[in-house]
Amino acid sequence: MEGQLKNGTILTSESGNKYEVVSLLGAGGQGEIYDVKCGSNHYALKWYFKGSATERQKKILETIIAKGSPDECFLWPMELIVPAKSDLYGYIMPLRPKNYKSIVDLMKKRVNPSFYTLCRTAFNLTRGYQKLHAMGAKYQDISFGNLFFNPDNGDVLICDNDNVSFDNSKPGGVLGTPGFMAPEIVRGEKRPSKDTDRYSLSVLLFYLFMVNHPLEGKLEASIRCMDMAARVKLYGTDPVFIFDPNNKTNRPVKGIHDNATIYWPLYPEKLRQMFTKAFTVGLNEPSKRITEPEWMTLFSNMMSGMLQCSCGAQFFYDEDLEAKGVAHTCWNCGKAVQVPNKIIIGKNLVLLNQNTKLLHHHVYDDFDMDTVVGSVVQNPKNPALWGIRNEDNVNWTYQKADGTQIPVAPGKTAGIAKGVKIIFPESTGEFR
Repeated sequence: MEGQLKNGTILTSESGNKYEVVSLLGAGGQGEIYDVKCGSNHYALKWYFKGSATERQKKILETIIAKGSPDECFLWPMELIVPAKSDLYGYIMPLRPKNYKSIVDLMKKRVNPSFYTLCRTAFNLTRGYQKLHAMGAKYQDISFGNLFFNPDNGDVLICDNDNVSFDNSKPGGVLGTPGFMAPEIVRGEKRPSKDTDRYSLSVLLFYLFMVNHPLEGKLEASIRCMDMAARVKLYGTDPVFIFDPNNKTNRPVKGIHDNATIYWPLYPEKLRQMFTKAFTVGLNEPSKRITEPEWMTLFSNMMSGMLQCSCGAQFFYDEDLEAKGVAHTCWNCGKAVQVPNKIIIGKNLVLLNQNTKLLHHHVYDDFDMDTVVGSVVQNPKNPALWGIRNEDNVNWTYQKADGTQIPVAPGKTAGIAKGVKIIFPESTGEFR
């Protein structure tokens, strides 16, 4: 495959860095992506096609580069390359490692991440967009084409950031990707905004967990010709969620939408409720769409609520099942699995399995899911007794059922017992 730039071409950026074209990696609607190197380091170069290399696009890029990346998960534009005697230009960004995969890889079963990894991917993806929105920007074109994830650990990379628009700038010309655009955009009523980003994010998350589009069921399967009129009706004027509890006209069709039918019951009720809100209320009321913190709180609890069956299968704790007195049964072998002790800290729930780590977010509610502040450990003198060792840098207070309080210094352990509380610096947790 040949591109606009020949291998070995030397390009100089506006800051004076020299980049050598190594190879063409691929092409999209706006331009081509090349592997380039500067010294011993490799980067990606997006080189625009003539029709996309507009002055407006260049100004958008200049703003994006000046603002800087909201988070390391973005393959953010770093600098422009604008040759003196050319109408074309491009920009440099970090190069995506080859071990990162797309949702298309997931849909085609080229990767098989664990449930935990899916939740961590969803959490990291949502946190990235939360940080983008926090700096006053809107992405405008969220779709599965711009998400890549590491199927081993859930780290994410978000690409195609050259159409990001800031609140104080004119909106870019991109409206979104078909199937991901909010209904009001499909109908031609609105331009991209944070609210429309949140709709697109919900679609992307649904794909991640259900490997199916949330609006593609019986109504989609009955369409003979997916022309513009059909798309506008399906995604814009008459959208129906495939699991809408009050409208069953668009249920998944056996043999076509099997993924949705298989995966939907495997997740906890709270995830199903969130998706139901996103694609019922959220279809027509943009201000009531699920926010990033709401998603992140749910995903953090799903990560901290994993159950393991003796057959090796992983599945989710579901507090709604427990409240109804229904046993947790393994999706793989059907065996009932006992729910271990847990600690509830505000909105955060942590199952206390043998290797559980208490994370900074659990205690401080700050979405830091990397920093460990406590570990479940076994009493060396009595293996039947378990506790949480304080690995924070502050004292905790252990409050017994009778109200007696005992300090738990860093390095010391608080015994796990139902009805007992741990008073942290900014929150209180209760064992249940």
